[in-house]
Amino acid sequence: MGLFDNKKYVVGPFMKVSDPALVEVAAFAGFDFVIIDLEHGPNSIQTIQNHVRAAQAKNIVPVVRVPEINENMISKALDIGAAYVQVPQIETASDAKRVVKAAKFFPEGSRGVCRYVRAADYASMPKENYFGDANKNTGVIIHIEGNIAFNNIDEILKVEGVDVIFIGPYDMSQSCGVPGQVNHPIVISQMKEIVEKASRLGKVVGTFVESPESAKQWIDLGVKYISYAVDVGIFYDACKGIVEKVNAQSLDCLAV
Repeated sequence: MGLFDNKKYVVGPFMKVSDPALVEVAAFAGFDFVIIDLEHGPNSIQTIQNHVRAAQAKNIVPVVRVPEINENMISKALDIGAAYVQVPQIETASDAKRVVKAAKFFPEGSRGVCRYVRAADYASMPKENYFGDANKNTGVIIHIEGNIAFNNIDEILKVEGVDVIFIGPYDMSQSCGVPGQVNHPIVISQMKEIVEKASRLGKVVGTFVESPESAKQWIDLGVKYISYAVDVGIFYDACKGIVEKVNAQSLDCLAV
């Protein structure tokens, strides 16, 4: 799939806006991937097909976060061409195995078999090529987001077929009793422990950040999959910064 080829880390935003133009913008900006979000926000499988097309056209990796462990939704995300499927609220090794099973064809799983889909070029691709290559061309990312998952992390890390262990700091903070305090010592301690355990087993770890400083902190600790903020938040921060600078300059002029 090439996402991590010869790279110490990769960076990409969550995408909630329904216009795929922002996927193209993210590609032009130099991001490595986009996480097209079906868990939060207004999107559906139908609306995100063009997000996937835009990503592929501009050579940025399309990741689709589905709303839950749902075999049908996982299959649909991959059918429309997602390179990775990202699944939230994994709590046990059994949960992780369900995701892998839903995302992979035999012998690694039992994903629904259909070649009349976009991922198979609408049946124009030789079926031997499609079913033969699909397992190695699609990846699995699972979210570790709470104390139940934290307590089961050793068993979760043993599950074969998972490409990235993604730590969700906001849900982790809620599970730790400090909702929204993603830099609270308890949250940071649990996240670091997961990173250390995963790294010892050679597993790729990801997390969500909202500043370059936070990104550097986790990259230095060995995190390779950096989810940097959200399209709407990035736009808001940029707009707010512009307004504040314009207002500050105007006040300076009035003072003169």
